[in-house]
Amino acid sequence: MKKISKDNPIPLHYQIKEILQEMIENEILKPGQSIPTERELCEIQGVSRMTVNKAIMSLVNEGLIYREQGKGTFVSKTKVNHEISKLKGFTEQMQENGVISKTKILSFNIIEATKQHKLALKIPEDENKIIEIKRLRSSHEQPVAIEIAWLPYYLFNDMNRDMIEDKSLYGIFRERYGYYPYKAKQSIEPIMLNEYESELLNQENSALALMFRRTTYLENETPIEYTKAIYRSDNYKYEITLK
Repeated sequence: MKKISKDNPIPLHYQIKEILQEMIENEILKPGQSIPTERELCEIQGVSRMTVNKAIMSLVNEGLIYREQGKGTFVSKTKVNHEISKLKGFTEQMQENGVISKTKILSFNIIEATKQHKLALKIPEDENKIIEIKRLRSSHEQPVAIEIAWLPYYLFNDMNRDMIEDKSLYGIFRERYGYYPYKAKQSIEPIMLNEYESELLNQENSALALMFRRTTYLENETPIEYTKAIYRSDNYKYEITLK
């Protein structure tokens, strides 16, 4: 392991962070492998426990390493790349990346639309029902996202829970209803998980996550889906293509 330089104006914790990051990027430390303990790093680099802890927490926050209580700190697996320039559902995106995914339906209900839902889905004035689908998304046997989808009931009035079990919602749009998603408007913002979300996603309470809101349209500008999805930030990275 490289040694820090106390004559270098760069903070010591940041130097340690960069040394560990370089070892990870060069696969000296491989995914799933434990990194040196805080005590070992203190001895190697001749610094305080607080300095080492700041370096480790910086890498944890970037998702490069993760901690397991009572076991140690380990190098994270390579994050799944999610290309935002393509309009695809979770299942389709995972299949394209060669990842086996699973979906658990948490609830399926027909509810009264709020003003926000009516606005987002451009629901006609004489309609007031929407379908609300809450799902837990998993890959590699790990929960990765909580997704809530709201659909206009008047466009999907025969949809039921059994129909979407273990199915791609976008696939159902196309194959059963003849609705072909054409474009979507999406926003992304960082959030902290609440207790319920942390439990579902197997994360510490108040862990950082990313929240996506998306409205999906047909070619004639009719909205067919409005979603809110909360993704763990340690398993995914997002790529945006600019032209």
